[in-house]
Amino acid sequence: MTHLPKFSASLLHPRYWALWFGVGMLWLVVQLPYPVIYRLGCGIGHLAQCLMKRRVRIAQRNLELCFPHMSETERQKMVAKNFESVGMGLMETGMAWFWSDRRMSRWMEVIDFEHVRNVQAQGRGILLIGVHFLTLEIGARMFGLNEPGIGVYRPNDNPVIDLLQTWGRMRSNKSMIDRKDLKGMIRALKAGDVVWYAPDHDYGPRASVFVPFFAVKDAASTSGTWMLARMSQACIVPFVPRRKPGGKGYELIILEPECSPPLDDAETTAAWMNKVVERCIMMAPEQYMWLHRRFKTRPEGVPSRY
Repeated sequence: MTHLPKFSASLLHPRYWALWFGVGMLWLVVQLPYPVIYRLGCGIGHLAQCLMKRRVRIAQRNLELCFPHMSETERQKMVAKNFESVGMGLMETGMAWFWSDRRMSRWMEVIDFEHVRNVQAQGRGILLIGVHFLTLEIGARMFGLNEPGIGVYRPNDNPVIDLLQTWGRMRSNKSMIDRKDLKGMIRALKAGDVVWYAPDHDYGPRASVFVPFFAVKDAASTSGTWMLARMSQACIVPFVPRRKPGGKGYELIILEPECSPPLDDAETTAAWMNKVVERCIMMAPEQYMWLHRRFKTRPEGVPSRY
């Protein structure tokens, strides 16, 4: 069972003062006009690219593995745009947590939300596929403004961040479920809820299968999609929270539901799910979290790709 964090006096201990100060500064910054926030975020991204050399190498390697025909020049441009999204991801976290509903609605455009309503009209739960875009936080907030759901998350080791991310994500959603709480997810889906789920990262060898992802033939991919869809009979609905170019706001794009996904076995479902994830990523590839070591888990005895 998931136990959500609660505020306690221990979170005011001096060891957390620097973090609380940083959160306060983020709150102040996101009160600025959005075009100013956009320029600041991109600028922070450029600085991050200069400082986060290891993450730059990981992003370059991921792009090399996924798109082997992409030229070196194209990869460098993609990495530069990706780090602009890293900086904007920080700003968007503050926007998602601290903006009012009215201000959020002003900067977002919702596309094809009727797909969600059509599934709900059937009385079925929705396994909402939200891949790890750097717009992840603001995407959850935008979706929740239209239909409050339940987020699947990994509790943060820092109790202040854990409290803040839970509070921020629940501003426009019902609740949060620990990603290890499979029974809780299935219960919510069977009750007709919307459960946000990200099947695109490498979560380690446990409960993973090796199937293709872009040009990588044996990418460790979660078998969780197969278990959740098979046991809950929920419809799978992917969505893409895409940042518009030039500081013009955001699009919340709902893709077509799949209420009869292939469920023959974990490998079949994971391979199909990866194709869905690929489609989502290609709608905004520069905004995807390429900094994650997506291909760190390898078959036993096979050397690392990094």
